[in-house]
Amino acid sequence: MLNNKKICVVLPAFNAGKTLIQTYQDIPEGIVDRIILVDDASTDQTFTIANELPIDAFLHLENLGYGANQKTCYAKALDQDADIIIMLHPDYQYTPKLIVSMAAMIAYDVYDMVLGSRILVDSALKSGMPLYKYISNRVLTFLQNLMVGKKLSEYHTGYRAFSRQVLEKIPFINNSNDFVFDNQFIVQAIAGKFRIGEISCPTKYFPEASSINFIRSLKYGLGCLWISFRYLLHRMRIADYRLVRF
Repeated sequence: MLNNKKICVVLPAFNAGKTLIQTYQDIPEGIVDRIILVDDASTDQTFTIANELPIDAFLHLENLGYGANQKTCYAKALDQDADIIIMLHPDYQYTPKLIVSMAAMIAYDVYDMVLGSRILVDSALKSGMPLYKYISNRVLTFLQNLMVGKKLSEYHTGYRAFSRQVLEKIPFINNSNDFVFDNQFIVQAIAGKFRIGEISCPTKYFPEASSINFIRSLKYGLGCLWISFRYLLHRMRIADYRLVRF
């Protein structure tokens, strides 16, 4: 616990067998009350390894998608009465050592939601982020800030922390089961007027780290722009956007 808040780390996993143990070992001791892993029908030993660790492991019998995995993660965390939920990828791309800092920002009522930004730190390219991904990240974020009326450094990080109230209010179950789930969630958090903070987060890029190919990245980028554009129309009261009505 931290400031009497129960902390739960959720791990949306897919083929993370090679990095899961290392991720688990770097999760700070004495702070996290519960660790939940949801395996989205991996084809490696992810679920077997997870069951050998002192965590709660759940399995999707078929691959449902990254967004669907998060939906299960958050539902399980809420069932465990977690006050603070931190979503960490078990591929070891993001360092678990920031969990304490991210949790504290919520536990002491500074923010409702915290994003681990790869852009605030000056090492994204040095760490191996592909140039096309870096450029697309910056362009997408610039355009999205204009459309949603916010000033975030990055909308595309997979390292996030939430207060229980955020997950209870936002109807994330209605979001996509694919990668654009993350962007829908941020837009919903903005619409809900939740306080969103950021923390600089160094990342690692290596063969075992999960990634999507160029075609899926392009589809994802267009989806993010469409989400932000629909929210812009909603803000201007030109067209209703049901995902932000709650």
